[in-house]
Amino acid sequence: MRIALLSDIHGNLLALEAVTEHIRRRGVDLVVNLGDSLSGPLHPRDTAQFLMATGWPSIAGNHERQMLSSDPRDRIPSDAFALAELGASELQWLRNLPKTLRLTEDVFLCHATPDSDVEYFLDTPVPGGTRPATQSEVETRLHGEPSAVVACGHTHLPRAVRSRGSQLIVNPGSVGLPAYDDIHPLPHIVETGNPDARYAILEGSGSTWSVALLAVPYDHLAMARKARQEGREDWAVPLATGYAERRT
Repeated sequence: MRIALLSDIHGNLLALEAVTEHIRRRGVDLVVNLGDSLSGPLHPRDTAQFLMATGWPSIAGNHERQMLSSDPRDRIPSDAFALAELGASELQWLRNLPKTLRLTEDVFLCHATPDSDVEYFLDTPVPGGTRPATQSEVETRLHGEPSAVVACGHTHLPRAVRSRGSQLIVNPGSVGLPAYDDIHPLPHIVETGNPDARYAILEGSGSTWSVALLAVPYDHLAMARKARQEGREDWAVPLATGYAERRT
């Protein structure tokens, strides 16, 4: 079985279209989406309609939860922008997204970790940046999930790790945003240093799985211009360069 893993599209329709075409040429059996699909200053409504038309299994990320919160204080500007663009059908689609999904007996989907939509899984924030998670950290963050494959997103960093029990934990990276900065749980930046769209292809069955982490070029400068038009230099720089905007 060949499964394409997408995550963290963030309304970047051009990146999503490029990844979809790349997937089409590789003969996968299934495409799944791991959440944070719309939040950002790009094309949230068109991206939602694209995903709705595909029928791909999708789950909610932390930004879907924040967008749908009854408390506007939970929404950062990217969430508020996306929410204002959506119509009734797109909002209903968001409300119906599950938090996690057991795709098969072997494959479990979550946005961040099996028990949280914001906990970093395969990376750990440190002052100013991140470091690869230790094996003990990974084991703790599995929260007892026994599946042969656990697919996650959230950190935007493509990575594949084996647990002590030989489980494969995969983060395909971000389709739509290659770098960002955050203040939780401490100020740090996340960056790939590459503006390409990211996704992964899982292949296997039972307890035997392999993964390819893939980078797809697209017209990233067009998306950087769109972010800049919306007054979002903090998005324009990552989209153009793959590096987070430095603030002094």
